[in-house]
Amino acid sequence: MVFFEIRGKDPQRLQEFYEAIFGWKIEEGPFGFRLIEPGIGGPEAGVGGALAPSDTPRIVIYVQVFDLVETLRQAEALGGSVVVQPADVPGGPTIAQMADPEGNIIGLVKQ
Repeated sequence: MVFFEIRGKDPQRLQEFYEAIFGWKIEEGPFGFRLIEPGIGGPEAGVGGALAPSDTPRIVIYVQVFDLVETLRQAEALGGSVVVQPADVPGGPTIAQMADPEGNIIGLVKQ
């Protein structure tokens, strides 16, 4: 994966949400886009992914955070919601999921 989009009816509200919750630097770009600055120190081999069964089509991106519980609390305070409480993946990381104010689901991975 080399790029992602998070779409919604109110880009300004989404910008404020993601700047507050993840500290993302976001600025105006062409065609009405708001560009998110890439992170530092990401996976050397690039971003991995998976295909998963589901009754409805969707795409979920995962963001690393230090504290899953605090991030979920902050998401709710900023107008988002908790989708999946923190859970350990067998042989893997601890994950959770939240929804932003527009209903986009964002996965969280404990750093």
